[in-house]
Amino acid sequence: MKLASRRVSMALLGMAGMMSAPASAQLYWKSPDFRGAPVTGTEPGIVIPLPGATPQEVNAELVWTLRAGLNFAALQCQFAPSLMVVANYNQLLVHHSKELASDYKILQGYFKRTAGKKAPQNAINAAFDSFNTRSYSSFSTVYAQRGFCQTASRIGEAALMQPKGSLEVTAHNRLRELRNSLKPAGDIDNRYAPPVQIGVEPQVPAFPPQCFDKKGELKKKCMSKG
Repeated sequence: MKLASRRVSMALLGMAGMMSAPASAQLYWKSPDFRGAPVTGTEPGIVIPLPGATPQEVNAELVWTLRAGLNFAALQCQFAPSLMVVANYNQLLVHHSKELASDYKILQGYFKRTAGKKAPQNAINAAFDSFNTRSYSSFSTVYAQRGFCQTASRIGEAALMQPKGSLEVTAHNRLRELRNSLKPAGDIDNRYAPPVQIGVEPQVPAFPPQCFDKKGELKKKCMSKG
């Protein structure tokens, strides 16, 4: 009897563990596979080219580009609250705040260095704003929004699992996957694909300098204006 009772208790504990484990939200019955090899930042189509960038600056741009993509997702993917892209992104900003602040300064240093010693501050700011605009706009998608949003959700969760100060690991390992998700891909099993209503503007947004705050964050009001 004692052995039987123990087996029942173990079974109940196993069921409780399965019920308490977080489940990833799904927008597909069978999701497309967007995974790709890790990146270094020198591959075409991964980040905005920064001529003459040092290895440290390239690494900072990888992190900053991943942050930009997840920020864009937090604004664009609110049609599917179960993905928790907004919550993931907000927690990421807190969890990796020191690393992001450091990478932000490194990127500012790049634009100051490449602009020249006599370049006025407003010219440096304009160059950085243009870089941010291109980074954000590169994640705009019309026909692949479902795949992009689901992938961004999963990458956001992975970023939160990384120890503080190691967001660069996620950037190197998952940025290609985020880029791949921008390509339209249907449900692997189309017979049972659930209908998803997606409303996006048909044009790629062009963000003026006033759309970014002091930390390079894209303001929500700019997204709402299309």
